[in-house]
Amino acid sequence: MEILRAGDRVPTPWLNGGGVTRAVAAGPPGAGLTDFDWRVSLADVAASGPFSTFAGIDRIITVVAGAGMTLTVDGVPTTVTDGSGPFAFPGDVLTDCVLVAGPIVDFNVMTRRGRVSARVDLVSAAAALAGPTVLVVVLTGRAELSVADPAGLDPTRRTLDRYDAALLTDETGTLAVDGLAAVVHLDPTQPGGLR
Repeated sequence: MEILRAGDRVPTPWLNGGGVTRAVAAGPPGAGLTDFDWRVSLADVAASGPFSTFAGIDRIITVVAGAGMTLTVDGVPTTVTDGSGPFAFPGDVLTDCVLVAGPIVDFNVMTRRGRVSARVDLVSAAAALAGPTVLVVVLTGRAELSVADPAGLDPTRRTLDRYDAALLTDETGTLAVDGLAAVVHLDPTQPGGLR
């Protein structure tokens, strides 16, 4: 289990320069904005405008703070708010954002099509965690994470505050949330898809 604290993240500009993002985790390790197989981030969206285009990338976006936005993806508008849940769309088509009422923070999951797929579950109570790769990110409140020890010893326990994350690789555990957390399940769609 790798704990990824919110305070350790460095803000970087969007690919198109229209906003700021903070990477939570990516694969393979050390991957940047153009060579990842998967990438999870939190972005500050201060103004309406176009989204960056990512060739061959699928995206899942969730509004976690602010009133929301209307995304027009390939000419089709969809309003995404903190109550509407995750919204999936292709990252390689023209996408424009209009903020509903002021700045927002969004939670963004991107996967390289044909290599990795993702599912985002929003959890507000307890959840079991298992999979080849699972990323937990606390969106509001805090969470307690317990990961089983392979030798059968006492499990490892960690407390996660808002925007803290934990990356589990081939591990099982349980999550207790006082607030809201995103549980991202990452699965390879071909051999070697998760690096």
